[in-house]
Amino acid sequence: MKLSREEILTALKRWNEAWGRYDLEGVLALMAPDVVFENWTGGKAVGLEALRKAWQPWFAQRDFRFIEEEMFVDEVDQKVLFRWHLEWPCPDKAHAGQQERRHGVDVIHLKDGKIINKLTFSKTTLTIGGQRCPLHL
Repeated sequence: MKLSREEILTALKRWNEAWGRYDLEGVLALMAPDVVFENWTGGKAVGLEALRKAWQPWFAQRDFRFIEEEMFVDEVDQKVLFRWHLEWPCPDKAHAGQQERRHGVDVIHLKDGKIINKLTFSKTTLTIGGQRCPLHL
């Protein structure tokens, strides 16, 4: 089953709203059972249960926010390029407690109306207090 461009945009709008509510189950609802997620650190989770386990502690903190900057939809190939920025407390010890802004891109592949691949890429610099800082992993 292929989604139309409007159906993809509607599904991703609901998905982004679930992120904004820290609704892990709502976020996972758009994922295929065998979803593959790769994050900006090289971490990888395969399958809904692995992804739920990896994301539960993060969602429990309820202190992050993804803001959509741009979205490109390829209806024919069922792919999305989602450019965003993340705002959250900086996890780096040198900047503990300060608000961080990180820019990134998700490459999303859909299959049968669900996300089968979510590949996340992030800039290697972030912004804290208006200053650019290197990303430490």
